[in-house]
Amino acid sequence: MAAFAQSAPCWVDVQLSDLEAGKRFYGGLFGWTFRAGDGMPFADAYSDGALVAALAAKRDGRMPTAWGVYFATEDILATVALIRKSGGQVITDPVRAGRAGVLAQAVDPGGAVFGLWQAGERAGFEKRNAPGAFCWTEVYTRQPERVDAFYEEVFGFRGTDLAAPGEPGGPEPEAGTGLRTWSPPGTEPGEETAVAGRAVLTDAYPEMMPSYFLSYFAVTDCDRAAGTAVHLGGRIWAPPFDVPRGRIAVLQDDQGAVFAVLEPAGPRS
Repeated sequence: MAAFAQSAPCWVDVQLSDLEAGKRFYGGLFGWTFRAGDGMPFADAYSDGALVAALAAKRDGRMPTAWGVYFATEDILATVALIRKSGGQVITDPVRAGRAGVLAQAVDPGGAVFGLWQAGERAGFEKRNAPGAFCWTEVYTRQPERVDAFYEEVFGFRGTDLAAPGEPGGPEPEAGTGLRTWSPPGTEPGEETAVAGRAVLTDAYPEMMPSYFLSYFAVTDCDRAAGTAVHLGGRIWAPPFDVPRGRIAVLQDDQGAVFAVLEPAGPRS
């Protein structure tokens, strides 16, 4: 399995109260199959035989029911130190996950939680940017300028500001507003090299809503995926709508975890 470039999103997992119910939901939605952890309360998810995610049983009922994203690092101790220096907080110090690798969890200055992964025998996804697999993540925050500076310092990201949804071809947004894509170090910043992004929690969102990462999974038919999610007991947060990249919908599973689906732009099969 190929290693992931420094700072690239390399893994996602979801914390659930009912692991078996999670298997039924995501198996029905994405066609995933599962392999139970070796005596552990989690299950690896596979799409067409390739590893794409994990479902984990919550160890504490107070933990949020949510999808988490992990960024690759070649030196997790150095990245953790940089997080603290740059105004973030570390909520789980680096811990070894057997021979698979080393993980840590942190919070950015705006309050969004994310993970770090230093690969051992497991690099991360075996499939991405294809139906049934992870394809994008973006952080929603009320402190865009502070958060931009944090991720650019910690991960070396270089940002590109884009027009907000509903404003195709509109005027260039001011820095720190609207949408920003992040490209990893050593690349020319822009949509072609972007691996993640940042969006703003505007006044349209409830004041109590915390900052969070929203992760996307590719699908062949966005509208059908939204309908299937509802049939399986989930909800539609944002109905399917078109963006330059394709057609997206924001969904919630039957236990409350929020995620998005993307049907890439192009003719439907």
